[in-house]
Amino acid sequence: MQTVAVLSLKGGVGKTTVVLGLASAAMRRGVRTLVVDLDPQCNATACLEPEETTKGLSDVLADPSPEVLRAAVTGSSWGEEVDVLVGSEDAESHNGQHGDGEHLSRLTTALSELDGLIADGELPYQLVLLDCPPSLGRLTRSALIAADRALLVTEPTIFAVSGVQRAFEAVQAERQSTNPDLQPLGVIVNRVRPRSHEHQFRIDELRDIFGPLVLPVALPDRLAVQQAQGACMPIHQWGTPGAREVALAFNLVLARTLRAGRPRRAEPDDDELLDGAE
Repeated sequence: MQTVAVLSLKGGVGKTTVVLGLASAAMRRGVRTLVVDLDPQCNATACLEPEETTKGLSDVLADPSPEVLRAAVTGSSWGEEVDVLVGSEDAESHNGQHGDGEHLSRLTTALSELDGLIADGELPYQLVLLDCPPSLGRLTRSALIAADRALLVTEPTIFAVSGVQRAFEAVQAERQSTNPDLQPLGVIVNRVRPRSHEHQFRIDELRDIFGPLVLPVALPDRLAVQQAQGACMPIHQWGTPGAREVALAFNLVLARTLRAGRPRRAEPDDDELLDGAE
């Protein structure tokens, strides 16, 4: 199971868009995925339209027992390949700037119980996506402690570049202090307009800062993303030319994500993943 924290320390750069896009690509490839909505805004939960639950993220963080986890995880409207640990608006109460090790490890404890949720005949989760809030509070730190990889999201703007720098520093700090297995998966640039000189300048700036950590594929700025989210549909099913362009990009990001967790020979190659968006 590969657990990926998707984060930035600036709001509005598209962390949830990336989580949903990766979930859509994973569903297209038959990769069973759990989306964990750590953002108190609960946008990922709203877009995935999960079945009603009696518990949510806040309950799991208060009591990460198998019984509470089972009551907080449910299927999404997208299909049987994508489940949701539903978000809670009151999760903000768990997002203070300070927390002891026991509080910060509760998400890790809960995720360790996921195999116990799998019914007979069901595949285990192969991918867990942690949609983090845009702040370095306990929720984001809990995600970094629980994750194998951190995917940093930015836009090609000056303030977003600053936010992703701070996010990278947070990943490195958590790696040194609490989770030595945590590795940066890369920096993904969202909402790129190829003809914008400012966007190209900021992408070059990111490459100067992060080098090969900047993913070679960027996410284009397409209206189809907002349209698919508004319709609560996977981007791979939206069907417009803009949606297909974005879906191709997410296929490639998924390929990198899966290769980071398992040997390359066990994964579909990039050409196969491109074909999956057709």
